[in-house]
Amino acid sequence: MRIDTIRLQGFRNYAESQASFDPGINVISGRNAQGKTNLLEAIYVLSAGRSFRARSDRELMGFDDAETRIAACGEADGREQRLELTFRRGRRREMSVNGVKKKTAQDFAGVFAAVLFCPDDLELIRGSASLRRRLMDECISQLRPRYAAALAEFTRAYEGKTRILRDWEEKPSLLPLLDEYNQRLCELGAELIHYRAAFLERLAPESARIHAQFSGGERLELRYLTVKTVTDPLSPPSEIYPRLLEHQRAHREAELASRLCLSGAHKDDIEILIDGSPAKSYASQGQTRTAALSLKLAELEIHRSARGEYPLLLLDDVLSELDAYRQDFVLNRVTGGQVFITCCEDEKVAARTGGRVLTVENGKIL
Repeated sequence: MRIDTIRLQGFRNYAESQASFDPGINVISGRNAQGKTNLLEAIYVLSAGRSFRARSDRELMGFDDAETRIAACGEADGREQRLELTFRRGRRREMSVNGVKKKTAQDFAGVFAAVLFCPDDLELIRGSASLRRRLMDECISQLRPRYAAALAEFTRAYEGKTRILRDWEEKPSLLPLLDEYNQRLCELGAELIHYRAAFLERLAPESARIHAQFSGGERLELRYLTVKTVTDPLSPPSEIYPRLLEHQRAHREAELASRLCLSGAHKDDIEILIDGSPAKSYASQGQTRTAALSLKLAELEIHRSARGEYPLLLLDDVLSELDAYRQDFVLNRVTGGQVFITCCEDEKVAARTGGRVLTVENGKIL
């Protein structure tokens, strides 16, 4: 899997620019605030159908641009691929794959798979549960389009329920809708939990193997945490659904009183243990970074196993956060597919990887 060329028009600070990439390692160099991360973001948008840091398409558009376009050519699944994505103010986005228009981001995403490792991911171990849910959601969505669709609908239903809980005292007429939202959230949540549990079944042994090599033998364990009434998250969604309803009904009055959604798959988490101790509380800084890297490298291997080829690997300014040993470990393990690395010190990284250097300056790829 690889992207050979990309063309950007009106994307972030890129008025108009294009680049050709090496099928191996590409080092994207430049001073801060020149557009290095923006280029990685454009590649990620092509793979996932959405940004990893923007909440709306409008944020991706240049300030004075009425139209934004991202186009790329490459190869995936053993065939040539052409992707194009266009945003226009006040209109729906337009997407096409090999000249065929796509109606939804779920239909568009997944031609190019990508694994992203950015500075925020170093907080996977000690940070909030939302970061660990995002790890699951992003990977599963690229491998299972049905999961992506269920997650999008779950998010919309969750937002609707949140509005009801927030406003029900001022607008009691909203209350009859609450049971409908709860039922739909439990139906969709059962699907999410089933997929997430299956993903953890693959992620846990792979990340443990990598972490043992990385750390000199430390034992990394992952445990999926979900609603307490769901005793077997690997069971079919039809069996998980009544367990979610049971938990939700038990929390109904507490939700009305607190005006918060207290029950559901939106609170799922991954418990991470190193040598039997909770990493969130007891891991050192070095252990934390090693475990976070192990999770991302394991995600890379899961993609390769599922699709028969490595996904694109996007490393956004993370090498500067790592010591020399961890930098070498990462760089030695990412030689199987196409890699994009942003950094400020291109000579060091390029020399260690043999990669091609692309310099970004003021929204232009040189």
